[in-house]
Amino acid sequence: MIYLVDPRRLELLLELSRLGSMREVGEAMHVTTSTVSQQIAALAREAGTALVEPDGRRVRLTPAGRRLAGHAVTILAAVEAARRDLGPWNPAAPPAGTVRVAAFASAFRQVLLPVARILAGRQPEVRLHLLEQEPAEALGLLAADEVDLALTYDYNLAPARFGRGLQAEPLARTPWHLGTPSGPGPRGTAVEVFRRYRDDAWIVNSRNTADEDVVRIVASLADFEPRITQRADSLDLVHDMILAGLGVGLLPVGRPAVRGVTLRRLRQPEVILRSYAVTRRGHAAWPPLALMLRLVQQVAGP
Repeated sequence: MIYLVDPRRLELLLELSRLGSMREVGEAMHVTTSTVSQQIAALAREAGTALVEPDGRRVRLTPAGRRLAGHAVTILAAVEAARRDLGPWNPAAPPAGTVRVAAFASAFRQVLLPVARILAGRQPEVRLHLLEQEPAEALGLLAADEVDLALTYDYNLAPARFGRGLQAEPLARTPWHLGTPSGPGPRGTAVEVFRRYRDDAWIVNSRNTADEDVVRIVASLADFEPRITQRADSLDLVHDMILAGLGVGLLPVGRPAVRGVTLRRLRQPEVILRSYAVTRRGHAAWPPLALMLRLVQQVAGP
């Protein structure tokens, strides 16, 4: 008989019922494979019966595991309903409290700082704890309940996967082009533009793989392997490295024009950065977080 169940373990069991792989569950929930295995084993001990069994190189839920996964949907919904009904979690309560937010650098400057100024003037009862983090880091903190909101991004050519325990709201879409030293350059499709720079060094992000994935995808369509020699987290630094002749790299449209650097338009396929506001499922009704989400969407929207 199960006397006490950790809701987090039930979330992992639900993901395992959907994905059939502890490694994929770990990737979706931003924890290690060993953590998934340990938590499922602990849940099986609590239940007093096996919950998973081998299925080739993957695993599947046993009949008892499938029954518990069915109960998990109801249990987790009840836990979130109870949480929202308690004190400051009641949606009818006035916004007050500390909202912990992790965001990538551009969103930090362009969205969070304006929101912080709005809150300071209109709603001082809502306080912010802000961390600059790349998407994988931010989602890991969110999954561990160390932040309440994560502002993340992906690219249309390298879409992110969000676990069932997370809720992602789209914010904005920004075209990205290829930054190169100024001078005569190619026009045409993204493949044709990339092919012109096949022998150049390439610059990618040092803390996130999304733009490197995009560079490799488009380069593969142009039949070459990019020579990635430079990595930098700051877009300003990427811009300066291009200006210094150290390589070429992706940059967002809308940056102030600087003599010496040209953005080569990418189309067919386009490269679009998509930003998101991500919360743990069921948490967005918490009044200070709900207010934060509204302001983020207001500032980031068109």
